[in-house]
Amino acid sequence: MKELLRTTDPTVIAFAKVLLDGEGIDCFEFDVNMSVLDGSLGILPRRIIVRDADHFIATAVLRDNEIDLGL
Repeated sequence: MKELLRTTDPTVIAFAKVLLDGEGIDCFEFDVNMSVLDGSLGILPRRIIVRDADHFIATAVLRDNEIDLGL
């Protein structure tokens, strides 16, 4: 598993997940519950993780849609 995306913007996470799902790429969102710790201020970033084999194509899909990977 490799980290694909890191952001504090929940709309970017949702958009990226839809794009990856449309390409048949499984992804998992990490740090979803961290907003409880930061008081829902959006300080702590969320991450999207994909399989190693899907990382290259997933990166291309997000970059083609002008999503900053934040890494």
